[in-house]
Amino acid sequence: MSNRWSGPLHDVAADAGHVDPPPRVGFFTDTSVCIGCKACEVACKEWNAVPEDGLDLLGMSFDNTGALGADSWRHVAFVEQPRRLGHQETGFAGLPTGPSGIPETAVAVEPRLREAPRGGAELGTSPLPGRTEPQALGMPGFDRPGDATGAESRTDFRWLMASDVCKHCTHAGCLDVCPTGALFRTEFGTVVVQQDICNGCGYCVSGCPYGVIDRREGDGRAQKCTLCYDRLSGGLEPACAKACPTDSIQFGELDELRERAARRVEQLHELGVPEARLYGHDPNDGVGGDGAFFLLLDEPEVYGLPPNPVVPTRDAAAMWKRAGLAAAAFAVAGVAAFLGEGRR
Repeated sequence: MSNRWSGPLHDVAADAGHVDPPPRVGFFTDTSVCIGCKACEVACKEWNAVPEDGLDLLGMSFDNTGALGADSWRHVAFVEQPRRLGHQETGFAGLPTGPSGIPETAVAVEPRLREAPRGGAELGTSPLPGRTEPQALGMPGFDRPGDATGAESRTDFRWLMASDVCKHCTHAGCLDVCPTGALFRTEFGTVVVQQDICNGCGYCVSGCPYGVIDRREGDGRAQKCTLCYDRLSGGLEPACAKACPTDSIQFGELDELRERAARRVEQLHELGVPEARLYGHDPNDGVGGDGAFFLLLDEPEVYGLPPNPVVPTRDAAAMWKRAGLAAAAFAVAGVAAFLGEGRR
Protein backbone atom coordinates (compact mmCIF):
# COMPACT_ATOMS: atom_id res chain seq x y z
CA MET A 1 0.00 0.00 0.00
CA SER A 2 1.44 3.37 -1.05
CA ASN A 3 1.38 6.43 1.17
CA ARG A 4 -2.06 7.92 0.56
CA TRP A 5 -1.16 11.35 1.98
CA SER A 6 1.73 12.53 -0.18
CA GLY A 7 3.98 11.76 -3.12
CA PRO A 8 3.14 10.30 -6.53
CA LEU A 9 0.95 7.23 -6.75
CA HIS A 10 1.35 4.88 -9.67
CA ASP A 11 -2.24 3.65 -9.47
CA VAL A 12 -4.72 5.41 -7.20
CA ALA A 13 -7.46 2.84 -7.83
CA ALA A 14 -5.23 -0.07 -6.85
CA ASP A 15 -4.07 1.89 -3.81
CA ALA A 16 -7.74 2.22 -2.84
CA GLY A 17 -8.18 -1.56 -3.00
CA HIS A 18 -9.57 -2.13 -6.50
CA VAL A 19 -8.29 -5.32 -8.11
CA ASP A 20 -7.06 -5.00 -11.69
CA PRO A 21 -8.67 -1.56 -12.27
CA PRO A 22 -8.92 0.06 -15.72
CA PRO A 23 -6.57 2.95 -16.63
CA ARG A 24 -7.18 6.15 -14.68
CA VAL A 25 -9.32 8.64 -16.58
CA GLY A 26 -9.87 12.36 -16.24
CA PHE A 27 -10.35 15.74 -17.90
CA PHE A 28 -7.95 17.98 -19.79
CA THR A 29 -9.53 21.42 -20.18
CA ASP A 30 -7.91 23.57 -22.88
CA THR A 31 -9.08 27.06 -21.96
CA SER A 32 -7.55 28.53 -25.13
CA VAL A 33 -10.50 27.20 -27.15
CA CYS A 34 -13.28 27.71 -24.58
CA ILE A 35 -15.98 30.01 -26.00
CA GLY A 36 -17.99 30.38 -22.80
CA CYS A 37 -21.11 28.77 -24.24
CA LYS A 38 -21.91 27.00 -20.95
CA ALA A 39 -23.05 23.86 -22.73
CA CYS A 40 -21.03 21.91 -20.15
CA GLU A 41 -22.94 23.51 -17.28
CA VAL A 42 -26.29 22.70 -18.86
CA ALA A 43 -25.33 19.13 -19.75
CA CYS A 44 -24.03 18.52 -16.22
CA LYS A 45 -27.23 19.79 -14.65
CA GLU A 46 -29.47 17.83 -16.98
CA TRP A 47 -27.70 14.50 -16.63
CA ASN A 48 -27.05 14.67 -12.89
CA ALA A 49 -30.33 16.43 -11.95
CA VAL A 50 -28.39 19.28 -10.34
CA PRO A 51 -30.85 21.99 -9.22
CA GLU A 52 -31.01 25.41 -10.83
CA ASP A 53 -28.71 27.80 -8.96
CA GLY A 54 -30.19 31.24 -9.52
CA LEU A 55 -28.61 32.24 -12.84
CA ASP A 56 -28.11 35.76 -11.50
CA LEU A 57 -25.66 38.05 -13.25
CA LEU A 58 -23.05 39.09 -10.71
CA GLY A 59 -22.51 42.61 -12.03
CA MET A 60 -18.78 42.17 -12.63
CA SER A 61 -18.78 39.94 -15.72
CA PHE A 62 -21.03 37.78 -17.90
CA ASP A 63 -20.62 35.00 -15.35
CA ASN A 64 -23.92 34.01 -13.76
CA THR A 65 -22.83 31.25 -11.38
CA GLY A 66 -19.75 32.74 -9.69
CA ALA A 67 -18.08 29.60 -8.39
CA LEU A 68 -18.38 25.86 -7.99
CA GLY A 69 -20.84 24.73 -5.36
CA ALA A 70 -23.46 22.20 -4.36
CA ASP A 71 -25.68 23.34 -7.24
CA SER A 72 -22.88 24.18 -9.71
CA TRP A 73 -20.74 21.12 -10.47
CA ARG A 74 -19.40 22.90 -13.56
CA HIS A 75 -18.60 26.62 -13.59
CA VAL A 76 -17.52 28.63 -16.63
CA ALA A 77 -15.40 31.59 -15.57
CA PHE A 78 -15.39 34.80 -17.64
CA VAL A 79 -12.37 37.06 -17.26
CA GLU A 80 -11.93 40.18 -19.41
CA GLN A 81 -8.40 41.57 -19.67
CA PRO A 82 -7.06 44.72 -21.36
CA ARG A 83 -4.61 42.83 -23.56
CA ARG A 84 -4.45 40.70 -26.70
CA LEU A 85 -3.21 37.18 -27.13
CA GLY A 86 -0.36 36.06 -29.38
CA HIS A 87 -1.23 35.89 -33.07
CA GLN A 88 -4.85 36.65 -32.26
CA GLU A 89 -3.68 40.26 -32.31
CA THR A 90 -4.07 40.14 -36.09
CA GLY A 91 -6.74 37.50 -36.32
CA PHE A 92 -5.47 34.55 -38.36
CA ALA A 93 -1.89 35.82 -38.72
CA GLY A 94 0.57 33.16 -39.82
CA LEU A 95 -2.01 31.10 -41.73
CA PRO A 96 -1.86 30.69 -45.54
CA THR A 97 -4.09 33.19 -47.30
CA GLY A 98 -6.30 33.09 -50.37
CA PRO A 99 -6.06 35.29 -53.49
CA SER A 100 -7.52 38.35 -51.78
CA GLY A 101 -5.39 38.01 -48.65
CA ILE A 102 -8.15 36.43 -46.58
CA PRO A 103 -7.04 33.38 -44.55
CA GLU A 104 -7.76 30.06 -46.23
CA THR A 105 -10.22 29.21 -43.44
CA ALA A 106 -12.44 31.93 -44.88
CA VAL A 107 -11.77 31.45 -48.61
CA ALA A 108 -14.81 29.20 -48.91
CA VAL A 109 -17.15 32.04 -47.95
CA GLU A 110 -15.24 34.80 -49.77
CA PRO A 111 -17.13 34.48 -53.11
CA ARG A 112 -20.47 34.71 -51.35
CA LEU A 113 -19.37 37.93 -49.65
CA ARG A 114 -18.27 39.48 -52.93
CA GLU A 115 -21.45 38.46 -54.75
CA ALA A 116 -23.91 39.34 -52.01
CA PRO A 117 -25.69 42.72 -52.33
CA ARG A 118 -24.08 45.29 -50.07
CA GLY A 119 -27.35 46.86 -49.02
CA GLY A 120 -29.05 43.97 -47.30
CA ALA A 121 -31.53 46.32 -45.66
CA GLU A 122 -34.36 43.82 -45.95
CA LEU A 123 -32.31 41.36 -43.89
CA GLY A 124 -30.90 43.90 -41.48
CA THR A 125 -27.37 43.14 -42.64
CA SER A 126 -26.15 46.53 -43.81
CA PRO A 127 -22.39 46.82 -43.15
CA LEU A 128 -21.23 49.27 -40.53
CA PRO A 129 -19.49 52.44 -41.76
CA GLY A 130 -15.82 51.92 -42.47
CA ARG A 131 -16.02 48.13 -42.21
CA THR A 132 -13.75 46.32 -44.67
CA GLU A 133 -14.34 42.94 -46.29
CA PRO A 134 -12.32 40.80 -43.81
CA GLN A 135 -14.25 42.34 -40.96
CA ALA A 136 -17.49 41.38 -42.70
CA LEU A 137 -16.52 37.79 -42.04
CA GLY A 138 -17.01 38.40 -38.33
CA MET A 139 -13.53 37.09 -37.52
CA PRO A 140 -12.40 37.88 -33.96
CA GLY A 141 -9.26 39.89 -33.49
CA PHE A 142 -9.18 41.92 -36.74
CA ASP A 143 -8.55 45.63 -36.27
CA ARG A 144 -11.90 47.29 -36.84
CA PRO A 145 -12.14 50.95 -37.87
CA GLY A 146 -15.43 51.35 -36.07
CA ASP A 147 -18.35 53.74 -36.42
CA ALA A 148 -19.10 56.99 -34.69
CA THR A 149 -19.89 55.21 -31.44
CA GLY A 150 -16.73 53.11 -31.48
CA ALA A 151 -18.80 49.96 -31.22
CA GLU A 152 -16.49 48.10 -33.61
CA SER A 153 -13.14 49.38 -32.32
CA ARG A 154 -12.61 47.22 -29.21
CA THR A 155 -9.51 45.22 -30.13
CA ASP A 156 -7.54 46.01 -26.99
CA PHE A 157 -8.86 43.23 -24.75
CA ARG A 158 -9.21 39.47 -24.58
CA TRP A 159 -11.60 37.07 -22.93
CA LEU A 160 -10.27 34.31 -20.72
CA MET A 161 -12.88 31.61 -20.33
CA ALA A 162 -12.46 28.36 -18.44
CA SER A 163 -14.82 25.60 -17.35
CA ASP A 164 -13.88 24.66 -13.80
CA VAL A 165 -14.74 21.37 -12.11
CA CYS A 166 -13.73 19.08 -9.24
CA LYS A 167 -10.08 18.11 -9.70
CA HIS A 168 -10.42 14.46 -8.54
CA CYS A 169 -7.04 14.78 -6.82
CA THR A 170 -4.55 11.96 -6.50
CA HIS A 171 -4.41 12.74 -2.78
CA ALA A 172 -7.95 13.92 -2.06
CA GLY A 173 -8.33 15.83 1.19
CA CYS A 174 -12.10 15.36 1.15
CA LEU A 175 -11.66 11.61 0.92
CA ASP A 176 -9.07 11.50 3.72
CA VAL A 177 -11.21 13.33 6.29
CA CYS A 178 -14.64 11.79 5.59
CA PRO A 179 -15.67 9.94 8.81
CA THR A 180 -18.52 7.91 7.31
CA GLY A 181 -16.97 6.57 4.11
CA ALA A 182 -19.45 8.56 2.03
CA LEU A 183 -16.58 9.59 -0.24
CA PHE A 184 -14.82 6.79 -2.07
CA ARG A 185 -12.27 6.26 -4.83
CA THR A 186 -13.78 4.55 -7.87
CA GLU A 187 -12.09 1.99 -10.10
CA PHE A 188 -11.51 4.80 -12.61
CA GLY A 189 -9.46 6.80 -10.09
CA THR A 190 -12.17 9.42 -9.54
CA VAL A 191 -13.69 10.55 -6.23
CA VAL A 192 -17.46 10.24 -5.66
CA VAL A 193 -19.85 11.17 -2.83
CA GLN A 194 -22.46 8.57 -1.83
CA GLN A 195 -25.48 10.65 -0.91
CA ASP A 196 -27.17 7.94 1.13
CA ILE A 197 -24.16 7.69 3.47
CA CYS A 198 -23.19 11.37 3.80
CA ASN A 199 -24.18 12.78 7.20
CA GLY A 200 -23.53 16.42 6.30
CA CYS A 201 -20.69 16.90 8.80
CA GLY A 202 -18.84 19.23 6.42
CA TYR A 203 -15.32 17.95 7.12
CA CYS A 204 -14.81 17.40 3.40
CA VAL A 205 -15.58 21.06 2.69
CA SER A 206 -12.61 22.21 4.76
CA GLY A 207 -10.50 19.31 3.46
CA CYS A 208 -10.63 20.43 -0.19
CA PRO A 209 -7.72 22.74 -1.15
CA TYR A 210 -9.69 24.05 -4.16
CA GLY A 211 -12.94 24.96 -2.40
CA VAL A 212 -14.86 22.66 -4.74
CA ILE A 213 -17.06 20.52 -2.52
CA ASP A 214 -20.06 22.12 -0.84
CA ARG A 215 -23.14 21.17 1.16
CA ARG A 216 -26.54 21.64 -0.46
CA GLU A 217 -28.96 23.96 1.26
CA GLY A 218 -31.89 22.02 2.64
CA ASP A 219 -30.44 18.56 3.27
CA GLY A 220 -26.84 19.59 4.13
CA ARG A 221 -25.24 16.72 2.24
CA ALA A 222 -21.98 17.21 0.33
CA GLN A 223 -22.19 17.65 -3.44
CA LYS A 224 -19.63 17.77 -6.24
CA CYS A 225 -18.79 16.44 -9.70
CA THR A 226 -18.71 12.64 -9.93
CA LEU A 227 -17.10 12.70 -13.38
CA CYS A 228 -20.38 11.08 -14.39
CA TYR A 229 -19.52 7.80 -12.65
CA ASP A 230 -22.73 6.21 -13.90
CA ARG A 231 -21.83 7.08 -17.50
CA LEU A 232 -18.28 5.78 -17.10
CA SER A 233 -19.65 2.50 -15.78
CA GLY A 234 -21.72 2.23 -18.96
CA GLY A 235 -18.80 2.98 -21.28
CA LEU A 236 -19.88 6.58 -22.00
CA GLU A 237 -17.91 9.80 -21.66
CA PRO A 238 -19.04 12.43 -19.13
CA ALA A 239 -21.92 14.65 -20.18
CA CYS A 240 -19.93 17.90 -20.09
CA ALA A 241 -17.21 16.60 -22.41
CA LYS A 242 -19.84 15.14 -24.73
CA ALA A 243 -21.59 18.50 -24.98
CA CYS A 244 -18.51 20.71 -25.42
CA PRO A 245 -18.63 22.03 -29.03
CA THR A 246 -14.95 23.06 -29.26
CA ASP A 247 -13.32 20.12 -27.44
CA SER A 248 -12.16 22.49 -24.75
CA ILE A 249 -13.12 19.73 -22.30
CA GLN A 250 -11.34 16.53 -23.32
CA PHE A 251 -11.94 13.22 -21.60
CA GLY A 252 -9.73 10.15 -21.71
CA GLU A 253 -6.97 8.17 -20.06
CA LEU A 254 -5.01 10.53 -17.84
CA ASP A 255 -1.54 9.62 -19.09
CA GLU A 256 -2.57 10.17 -22.69
CA LEU A 257 -4.24 13.47 -21.81
CA ARG A 258 -1.04 14.72 -20.17
CA GLU A 259 0.95 13.93 -23.31
CA ARG A 260 -1.65 15.66 -25.47
CA ALA A 261 -1.63 18.71 -23.20
CA ALA A 262 2.16 19.02 -23.36
CA ARG A 263 2.01 19.01 -27.17
CA ARG A 264 -0.71 21.67 -27.12
CA VAL A 265 1.39 23.95 -24.91
CA GLU A 266 4.33 23.60 -27.30
CA GLN A 267 2.05 24.44 -30.21
CA LEU A 268 0.78 27.60 -28.53
CA HIS A 269 4.31 28.68 -27.66
CA GLU A 270 5.27 28.32 -31.32
CA LEU A 271 2.24 30.42 -32.28
CA GLY A 272 3.43 33.27 -30.09
CA VAL A 273 1.48 32.58 -26.90
CA PRO A 274 4.29 32.19 -24.33
CA GLU A 275 1.91 32.57 -21.38
CA ALA A 276 0.26 29.19 -22.07
CA ARG A 277 0.93 26.79 -19.20
CA LEU A 278 -0.46 23.65 -17.58
CA TYR A 279 -2.06 23.58 -14.15
CA GLY A 280 -2.67 20.48 -12.03
CA HIS A 281 -0.78 18.06 -14.29
CA ASP A 282 2.31 17.53 -12.11
CA PRO A 283 2.27 14.33 -9.97
CA ASN A 284 4.81 15.98 -7.67
CA ASP A 285 2.63 18.93 -6.66
CA GLY A 286 0.84 19.39 -3.35
CA VAL A 287 -2.04 17.08 -4.26
CA GLY A 288 -0.10 14.46 -6.22
CA GLY A 289 -1.49 15.75 -9.52
CA ASP A 290 -5.10 16.27 -10.52
CA GLY A 291 -7.42 13.98 -12.40
CA ALA A 292 -8.84 17.13 -14.00
CA PHE A 293 -6.15 19.56 -15.12
CA PHE A 294 -6.05 22.69 -17.25
CA LEU A 295 -4.20 24.65 -19.90
CA LEU A 296 -4.26 28.27 -18.74
CA LEU A 297 -3.34 31.52 -20.49
CA ASP A 298 -2.47 33.42 -17.33
CA GLU A 299 -1.64 32.89 -13.66
CA PRO A 300 -3.98 30.48 -11.82
CA GLU A 301 -5.17 33.27 -9.52
CA VAL A 302 -6.70 35.07 -12.51
CA TYR A 303 -9.08 32.12 -12.93
CA GLY A 304 -9.77 31.86 -9.19
CA LEU A 305 -7.48 28.83 -8.73
CA PRO A 306 -4.96 28.48 -5.88
CA PRO A 307 -1.36 28.83 -7.17
CA ASN A 308 0.10 26.05 -5.01
CA PRO A 309 -2.67 23.80 -3.69
CA VAL A 310 -1.70 21.40 -0.91
CA VAL A 311 -3.92 18.64 0.46
CA PRO A 312 -4.47 19.49 4.15
CA THR A 313 -3.75 15.91 5.23
CA ARG A 314 -0.34 15.83 3.54
CA ASP A 315 1.50 16.28 6.84
CA ALA A 316 -0.91 14.19 8.91
CA ALA A 317 1.53 11.29 9.31
CA ALA A 318 4.31 13.59 10.49
CA MET A 319 1.95 15.38 12.88
CA TRP A 320 0.75 12.11 14.42
CA LYS A 321 4.36 11.02 14.80
CA ARG A 322 5.26 14.24 16.60
CA ALA A 323 2.15 13.98 18.75
CA GLY A 324 3.08 10.41 19.65
CA LEU A 325 6.62 11.44 20.58
CA ALA A 326 5.28 14.29 22.69
CA ALA A 327 2.85 11.95 24.46
CA ALA A 328 5.65 9.46 25.08
CA ALA A 329 7.83 12.22 26.48
CA PHE A 330 5.08 13.33 28.86
CA ALA A 331 4.53 9.72 29.93
CA VAL A 332 8.24 9.25 30.65
CA ALA A 333 8.34 12.52 32.56
CA GLY A 334 5.29 11.47 34.58
CA VAL A 335 6.78 8.09 35.46
CA ALA A 336 10.07 9.72 36.41
CA ALA A 337 8.29 12.20 38.64
CA PHE A 338 6.29 9.41 40.29
CA LEU A 339 9.40 7.32 40.93
CA GLY A 340 11.21 10.36 42.28
CA GLU A 341 8.43 11.01 44.79
CA GLY A 342 8.51 7.36 45.89
CA ARG A 343 12.21 7.58 46.88
CA ARG A 344 11.68 10.43 49.31
